[in-house]
Amino acid sequence: MGQVISPDSTEHGENNGPQNQPGKKNGWAAELWDWVKTIAIAFVIMVLLNMFVFNLSMVKGESMQPTLVASERLFINKVVYRFSEPSHGDVIVLKDPSDGPDKKEFLVKRVVGVPGDTIEVKDQKLYVNGVAQQEGYTDVPIEDPGFEPITLEEGSYFVMGDNRHLGKSKDSRMFGSVKESDIVGRAEFIFWPLSEIKKL
Repeated sequence: MGQVISPDSTEHGENNGPQNQPGKKNGWAAELWDWVKTIAIAFVIMVLLNMFVFNLSMVKGESMQPTLVASERLFINKVVYRFSEPSHGDVIVLKDPSDGPDKKEFLVKRVVGVPGDTIEVKDQKLYVNGVAQQEGYTDVPIEDPGFEPITLEEGSYFVMGDNRHLGKSKDSRMFGSVKESDIVGRAEFIFWPLSEIKKL
């Protein structure tokens, strides 16, 4: 009489699907956990880079026209001033040092004076150390009132907006010189919209 093989038998190399299910489940869970760890590590790295290396910022307001217009996105280099000092012409992001209801968290301005410089506005022109500046990034003479010469102390910078129309920029003419510790970083380039990509 022939041999009777039980339905649960594994003889002749036969395997039943349910016996492999726990392994498949464990494999899927391990792969999911790997993905979670990878995403978490990438997120932490991005947060740290954003805190200490670079930032992406959107332009608000009109104080930097015609160089920058509202809604343009900027790449901000946050480490550059650990290795060098702000220079004439740099477009920077700084903590708003002003007080009052119009105080903002950050401002975007251009450095026009560095420590040791004497800054003056007269006859609708900016003078640095007695020399009238040729500011190709502006589109009109300075319409706001002039002021007497100011000599900048160590660690202090004079900033102005590129928009020189009357009352269009809140800058060092209103809140005074800016401390180096209030400078967040240098705006390197516009990255959005794509049609406006350019180095600053």
